[in-house]
Amino acid sequence: MIDIKKVKTYSVKARLSKVNSADFARIPAKNKGFRAFYDSLPNILKAKDLRCVVNDIAAARKNGKAVIFMAGAHVIKCGLNLVLIELIKNKVITCICLNGAGIIHDFEIAFQGKTSEDVSQNLKTGKFGMGRETAEFINNAVAEGVESGLGLGLSVAKKIADSKLPYKNLSLLYNAHKYKVPVCVFVGIGTDIIHQHPSFNAGFTGEGSQRDFYTLTENIRALKGGGVVLNFGSAVMLPEVFLKALNLARNLGSKVKDFTTATFDMIYQYRAAQNVVARPVISGGQGYYIIGHHEIMLPLLAQAVIEKL
Repeated sequence: MIDIKKVKTYSVKARLSKVNSADFARIPAKNKGFRAFYDSLPNILKAKDLRCVVNDIAAARKNGKAVIFMAGAHVIKCGLNLVLIELIKNKVITCICLNGAGIIHDFEIAFQGKTSEDVSQNLKTGKFGMGRETAEFINNAVAEGVESGLGLGLSVAKKIADSKLPYKNLSLLYNAHKYKVPVCVFVGIGTDIIHQHPSFNAGFTGEGSQRDFYTLTENIRALKGGGVVLNFGSAVMLPEVFLKALNLARNLGSKVKDFTTATFDMIYQYRAAQNVVARPVISGGQGYYIIGHHEIMLPLLAQAVIEKL
């Protein structure tokens, strides 16, 4: 039989405690600005991680390091272009990476100030993705741009910039082009609505996307020693592309290490966790994974960075 009276104890004061009252959230108060709200967050778990990401972004830009922003198209559909554009204007973002759907929604916003069709309804009659202007503009832009030696992202960005689209001031690509921030677009053939149209040319799309892959690889070299990679909502495409571009940069002799990576998404995604947050920083750096809806987390992050700078 055990003798419970022989249990060994020690003073709790001598024990490491991971939660300290000094790190608690502050009391909510009226008539306080954003900085007071931000400072009121607890310095615990994901709030602490958010602060670390914000601090690293601010430090990266102050030290001339890259801040690469990767995003799934949902970020654009959530109405966050103006937030990203402000980060571009403030020279926070140095390179943007999108998937094929990203440029589709961005064009439609520039073209008509709205986007995102009812997929379920239009799929019933074969009308899904069959909007004429979207396919013609983007596919023709890619053909013209790539044939003249441009990458896919720059092809579309330049076409929007040269156009008289009524809402182009809301376009992420237009503003990136205006402020000379490279846009890299990575496409899986058959994944986007414009691939259903006769104007689509897989050869130009593939060649343009490959050029963007090399552009991303070049920008990754500037992560060394304090840069930041942000992945908002890309579950597969951009985490996979980023990992290969990072490997290529290292293979060609760039010792890219000691940088920060962070994935912000609505759910935990395996590839985003492994290919963005974990594997790239094994040889030096820090990775973070923060869960939350983009329409809340991106404005929160952006405002915190602007305040910090």
